[in-house]
Amino acid sequence: MNNRRALITGITGQDGAYLAKLLLDEGYEVYGAYRRSSTGNLGRLQELGVADAIHLEPFELLEFSNILRSIERIHPDEIYNLAAQSFVGTSFELPIFTSDVNALGVARILEAIRVVAQGDIRFYQASTSEMFGKAAERPQRETTPFHPRSPYGVSKVYSYWLTVNYREAFGIHGSNGILFNHESPYRGLEFVTRKITYTLAEIRHGMKDLLELGNIDAKRDWGYAGDYVRGMWLMLQQDTPDDYILASGETHSVREFLELAAEAAEFHLSWEQTDGKWVGTDRRSGKTIVRTSANLMRPAEVDELLGDASKAATKLGWKPDVTLPQLVAMMVESDLRRVREEGR
Repeated sequence: MNNRRALITGITGQDGAYLAKLLLDEGYEVYGAYRRSSTGNLGRLQELGVADAIHLEPFELLEFSNILRSIERIHPDEIYNLAAQSFVGTSFELPIFTSDVNALGVARILEAIRVVAQGDIRFYQASTSEMFGKAAERPQRETTPFHPRSPYGVSKVYSYWLTVNYREAFGIHGSNGILFNHESPYRGLEFVTRKITYTLAEIRHGMKDLLELGNIDAKRDWGYAGDYVRGMWLMLQQDTPDDYILASGETHSVREFLELAAEAAEFHLSWEQTDGKWVGTDRRSGKTIVRTSANLMRPAEVDELLGDASKAATKLGWKPDVTLPQLVAMMVESDLRRVREEGR
């Protein structure tokens, strides 16, 4: 019987919910750290059937004393830091807040670990492919230099290197997971993938007429969140901490993701470009259902991300199981059901 204890920050998010289920299935006692403003957002945990099995812990990344007391009281074997201001677009509007949460929040956790029990607690830091930004090579590897293109990406570079520094300076078992985009039916509506699948479901059920998007030619390496949290867990099971990329090894444009989603929702898109804007029309009904908008473009765009997860495959035995078409179909089916039920 596994008697290990884990603390997950960002427990109410997509990754937190999937990771909580995985750890509970592995026999862990799971503590979920949450901001007090997130107490009503337990829907993902409830849908996965794990809400009642988790010990919820008020946890504020902006307050060191709260972090220290929580870690002292729980004394987890493993800490997974998934909490962040994670919206790239929002980070341009809230750069200081983003930095305080994503960068200094990690500093507070690492310092608390060092104070409490540096050798006894294993730490996972959720890093991101957005750190590569204007990437110097393709595909991106663990050795690829970082060139972030948003305050979000910059803040994550800080937390990445601080985790490495505490590992080297204080012997903390700290690992960075550089995860490329990973989606699921539990992705927040603020993210473009879920915005696509949910809005198409609304259009299919007659509750909305139009989906507006920004740069549909940006390319990303997309995978399934359920596969990626397994990689997080595997990192902390290693005797030696290290940093790993988790990625599908394929890159697809937002347009391609949209076309897969439209097909799953039984739309058939044809495209026209007018005044620099793309317009997508459903060939069957003749209605315009997609349009790009300059208002949704980012000040500095990351054009393409493509990850090489061969290190994780070799050292962790990790590989993704769910393909992009399977993932998109899963998300569309879920949102068609949700919108149908909400409309009753």
